[in-house]
Amino acid sequence: MIGRISALLAAALLAATPASPAELTAADVESWLNGLMNYGLTNGDIAGAVAVVVKDGKVLFQSGYGYADVAGKIPMDPEKVMTRIGSTSKLFTWTAVMQLVEQGKLDLNRNVDDYLDFKVSAPGGKPITLLDLMNHRGGFEEGLKDIFALDPSRLQSQQVYLKQHPRPLLFPTGTVPAYSNYGTSLAGYIVERVSGEPYSRYIENHILRPLGMAHSTFDQPLPERFKGQAALGYRTASQAAQPYELIATPAAGSAATTASDMARFMLAHLQQSDLLKNDTVQLMHSPSEVGLPGFSTMAHGFFYETRNGRILIGHGGDTLFFHTEMQLLPREGVGIFYSFNSRGREDAVYGLRKAVLDQFMDRYFPASTPAQEAVALPTAPADAQKIAGRYESSRRVQHGFLSIFYLLQQTVISANPDGTVSAPKFLEPGEAQFREVAPHTWQEVGGHRRLALQNVNGVNTVVESDDPTSVLQLVPTRRSAALNLTVLVGSLAVLLAAVILWPISFLVRRHYQRSPSDGRKLRTLLRAAALFDLLWLVAWCIVLTPVLSIQLDFYSAALDPVIRTLQLAGVVVVALAAVGIGCLWRLWSAVSWPARIGNGLIAAGLVGLVWIGVIGGLISFNLNY
Repeated sequence: MIGRISALLAAALLAATPASPAELTAADVESWLNGLMNYGLTNGDIAGAVAVVVKDGKVLFQSGYGYADVAGKIPMDPEKVMTRIGSTSKLFTWTAVMQLVEQGKLDLNRNVDDYLDFKVSAPGGKPITLLDLMNHRGGFEEGLKDIFALDPSRLQSQQVYLKQHPRPLLFPTGTVPAYSNYGTSLAGYIVERVSGEPYSRYIENHILRPLGMAHSTFDQPLPERFKGQAALGYRTASQAAQPYELIATPAAGSAATTASDMARFMLAHLQQSDLLKNDTVQLMHSPSEVGLPGFSTMAHGFFYETRNGRILIGHGGDTLFFHTEMQLLPREGVGIFYSFNSRGREDAVYGLRKAVLDQFMDRYFPASTPAQEAVALPTAPADAQKIAGRYESSRRVQHGFLSIFYLLQQTVISANPDGTVSAPKFLEPGEAQFREVAPHTWQEVGGHRRLALQNVNGVNTVVESDDPTSVLQLVPTRRSAALNLTVLVGSLAVLLAAVILWPISFLVRRHYQRSPSDGRKLRTLLRAAALFDLLWLVAWCIVLTPVLSIQLDFYSAALDPVIRTLQLAGVVVVALAAVGIGCLWRLWSAVSWPARIGNGLIAAGLVGLVWIGVIGGLISFNLNY
């Protein structure tokens, strides 16, 4: 969850935006960024950051802030200190793809199965193409198992990961955007197979070396020649440094680089270079899918949007501890890159990261005319009811035990009496208000963010203007968080009460020397079933807790025996629910009404946990999550 500190940072930093455009000069950028970064790092408990701005074919400004190593007091140096750029790495993969397209070795519209030594397209369905992968429309479900590691001996190669962890297809190809690291890694593996070079060597030989990016690599762990050059990653600056993160999908996020090297990459995309032919660059920077007016879209792997009347393309990136943004204004010949090495207090880095780009655009490239507050449509009250509901992201894990998180945490859009709708803010806590400005299209009151309601594959779907790689899909009643939280909490309360009252009732009978009544064994069986279910759920909570503390390396094949044991125990949970119903039936005529109600509640609690287990993926035999 994005904490309160993130909102405070964003509000404070955005307040510094000047009323009139500032000239984009090295002196002004230095003054602006120094104040912004120093304030943000200190108040957000963020260890360090690097930033670079390029303009007109050269570096305009670059600097480091805070520390690459807090304990060692090693400063962030834009020339020497390497940071992890997460998904910004994907732009290197898509650049490599376009190089091979230039050479006639790849076709963006050809079935990717033709380039692979295994199949990913649905049999009889629409083939998945490289363009689908670029646009995150392959249809893949998200995955977590074995994707992060801290021990190099447990890091799988890209080829092994792709083959051992095939992602299920949630959506028909080309229909629903769903951000996919797996899809980008497929493209990286295709680069490897078609070029005949290992992926990391291809990137080094055809992108890094030609651009003079001597302090950059996709290799993991970090090669010996870069020893001591990488910034350490932190949860917060006041906590201990974290181990070097290893990512099983290098094409999707393994790059380590300096701000200075990223300036070279940005300049290669902003001006004519040997990296790509000019026509290829123009193609790559143009939309590769049709988006709604005023909504961002994809441009051959780049995020593409119009902000303040300017075309803006780029890609952000996150590992567990590093957080990065790279954005280009191709028509102005300007680019900005910045990277942080901490999440910060209450995830403050997200608010700071957003504030940097928002303020950069509003300071140096403001809108030519002030935005006019749109007038609401007469249909607003009725349409607000149409969009209201509970939604889940198309980027999700739906198979396997991690789907429990998506079952219990959902996005709520609500209709207001005045015809506006409320929806969660982007990268900030709290809600924003949206006013309908066109049929089934809402704009944030006092902001630029938009929502649009569509029907995709028969499902009410909300498209967000800031995110072309995922959508919100209306949750069917059976997956409603309100329903399932009620079932879960109610079942837990009943079963816990039954277990607590079990020894108490025994002691009461013993104190008053009451003889056991008929059906004692059946009632004991009911309470034993309740105890088993509670222990089973506690065990699952232990397995699920690392997600909440972002210890994602915990989820690997080494955990399979534990997961399989809990899955087999789930079969017992199902059996005990049946036993509970049987005990209720047999005891019905032998006990009083209060006892009938109590036994009925226990049986209902046992059945309720089966429901949660099945729909939440806890009761299954799936080890691919």
